[in-house]
Amino acid sequence: MKYDAWFQCVQGCERRHELNEIIYRCTKCGNLLEVKHDVDRLKTRSAAAWMSLFEKRYMRTAYPYGSGVWGKKELICPNIDNGNIVSTYEGGTNLFWAERLGKSIDVPDLWIKQCGISHTGSFKDLGMTVLVSMVKQIISEGKDIRAVICASTGDTSASLAAYAAAADIPAVILLPRAKVSMTQLIQPICNNALTLSLDTDFDGCMAIVQKLAETPYFYLANSINSLRIEGQKTISIEIVQQFEWEVPDWIIIPGGNLGNVSALGLGFRLMQDLGIINKLPRIVCAQAAKANPLYTSYLNNFTDFSSMSAQTTLATAIQIGNPVSIQKAIKVIEEFNGIVEQATESELANAAALADRTGLFNCPHTGVALTALFKLIERKEIQRTDRVVVISTATGLKFPEFKVDYHNKQQKEVDPLHQNLPVELPANYDTIMQTIDQRFSC
Repeated sequence: MKYDAWFQCVQGCERRHELNEIIYRCTKCGNLLEVKHDVDRLKTRSAAAWMSLFEKRYMRTAYPYGSGVWGKKELICPNIDNGNIVSTYEGGTNLFWAERLGKSIDVPDLWIKQCGISHTGSFKDLGMTVLVSMVKQIISEGKDIRAVICASTGDTSASLAAYAAAADIPAVILLPRAKVSMTQLIQPICNNALTLSLDTDFDGCMAIVQKLAETPYFYLANSINSLRIEGQKTISIEIVQQFEWEVPDWIIIPGGNLGNVSALGLGFRLMQDLGIINKLPRIVCAQAAKANPLYTSYLNNFTDFSSMSAQTTLATAIQIGNPVSIQKAIKVIEEFNGIVEQATESELANAAALADRTGLFNCPHTGVALTALFKLIERKEIQRTDRVVVISTATGLKFPEFKVDYHNKQQKEVDPLHQNLPVELPANYDTIMQTIDQRFSC
């Protein structure tokens, strides 16, 4: 059966736009667009049949359906030809039972969704495969797109550069100078993207890239483009699938530009519409205290929202003061009985380090989400019988400076409670044994 999807205004303006149209905002009211699906047609397949289909495809080798994204193609982007799909078999990431950490905080049913176990090391790959595939489709239809462009705090640039290179499409990256890790900076460079390091912050880069996107032969790859959100919403579907189609009680995710929060909500809503699930989780968005416009608005019951000038934070990927998906995120938080929390620099660094001691290796943004977890447990909002999933958005291997500086006490505002440094010793057996005994007799 042929399924259909289109762009439509988030505020309900009735005009539709095809997914291969180069458009990012409603032409009537200027609000963001979102991808809408023909849910009635999707419902002609039963919930059991959808689940069976997804199970048959999951992490198999029939291209492109073994991808964690394209295995759900009918719910994501049914309009695209398989021959134009650009995939690295993204998704299918580990849902890790954090047994030791969970026991230590008295929440034994604690899980970490390891989205950093992906081609470029972050959850951004889930959305970028959809966006770059659509660009390839548009080019195949004869339209002139000279380059895909994005502003980034690191992970988006890495993902766009990799997928664009795989598709043989030029990429232009705008990064805030000296505000991303060297690992994140080198990724687009290695993938031959034109990488522009600008003397501004992410919001400044975003303003410029949106101006560039007014030129029709540049295609915007930031999450203002809701094709990205469609790919990212597979996190919701995959989590439920990995739990044998059961819905967890809580999902905690770090938020910067807030597309990820929007994506979570879209995935769960669509599964509920199709009868795949019969309840919704509570969603928690965690922000860095130095870049917390959603948190500030949440404290006022979302009666107003003001952008801010984000301060420098260790959680560089969410150092965003003017998130483009703010209205979508507020809608999700309200609908899912959600909560917004924040983390100080010391809290996020120590939360990441504590989790690392139990076998994880967390990025600073996961530290923000873990801080929210600890605070909700302390307030007894999360109970020991709850099933909780924390979204780890990127691999800690992208942030070696964050780890090294923590243990060397070189982070401002951070008192490293879990510092662990090498012990320098002479190559003497007795001295070594004495040091080991002192460590493990404590």
